[in-house]
Amino acid sequence: MSDVPSIAAVLAAFTGYQLTAVLRAAVDLDVFTAIGEGADTVAALAARCGAAERGVRSLCDRLVVDGFLHKHDGRYALTATAAGFLDRRSEACIASMLEFMASDEIVGAFAHLTEAVRRGGTAMPGEGTLSEENPVWVRFARGMAPGARLQAEAMAGLLGDAEPVRRVLDVAAGHGLFGVTMARHHPDAQVTALDWRSVLAVAAENAAQAGVAARWRALPGSAFEVDWGTGYDLVLITHLLHHFDRAGCETLLRRAHAALAPGGRLVVLEFVPNADRVSPPAAAGFSLVMLATTPHGDAYTFDEYRAMLAATGFHDPTLHPTDPLPAQVIVARR
Repeated sequence: MSDVPSIAAVLAAFTGYQLTAVLRAAVDLDVFTAIGEGADTVAALAARCGAAERGVRSLCDRLVVDGFLHKHDGRYALTATAAGFLDRRSEACIASMLEFMASDEIVGAFAHLTEAVRRGGTAMPGEGTLSEENPVWVRFARGMAPGARLQAEAMAGLLGDAEPVRRVLDVAAGHGLFGVTMARHHPDAQVTALDWRSVLAVAAENAAQAGVAARWRALPGSAFEVDWGTGYDLVLITHLLHHFDRAGCETLLRRAHAALAPGGRLVVLEFVPNADRVSPPAAAGFSLVMLATTPHGDAYTFDEYRAMLAATGFHDPTLHPTDPLPAQVIVARR
């Protein structure tokens, strides 16, 4: 943000929640797909989306203001951004990610952010999003799959095929796509997916859809309690460590070390801010998400991860981007 005083910037921040609500309504009503398929007038959209004409006009005009639609002679058209990422016909569509990112649980946590800041941890009941079998993680598994597919392919490309991958443990598997993608890239790989039973039901669907169900098995339970097994070539820990303090992270990393075969690789996917903790924006801002939703979670720098990995027996950690998404991959050796 520029250091020139801007009341417009303050007012935009005051009403920023409206943009999320606008996109959520448009996705719920499938406005972007409807326009992409030719329903480009208020009347046509109202009929297609099952909504009032007044409502459609107000919603679509706001989407023009916010840069997601064009309008000319009373007709709407998708911008390149909307066509690429919000029209469900696009292979790059990420509209379903709103199901988790704008869920009642996540939005509700930020509604109590003042108290979370006072406490130094979530003001949500109990353990926040970490409560056992929290249904938000089923929404995560179903909604976040589009972004995960991109990151999983980037991860598989990064790891390459120079080393044999026969046994893979996918910790906090969620949608299961990281393990499933490794199975697709390595025809001999057997994948074990660890998560809550309700979440693994979604992962099982994705394994079946990818044609790897015969080489995929579920391991239901808590990552802190269930027996992970041993002898894995790869242990994948994706978007999990940020939920815990350093002690919790090191507990999981020690379990990963014990589960790996000698020379095996640990693969961590995380939002990793720079040492200044204010850049890059998405990774740096993630610390506040953890403050709002967990008792002790945080976004850790690479130096902090390097120290945790060294303390738990790992060596040679390296950091890699997963463009175009903001998370990064850390690879370390047992």
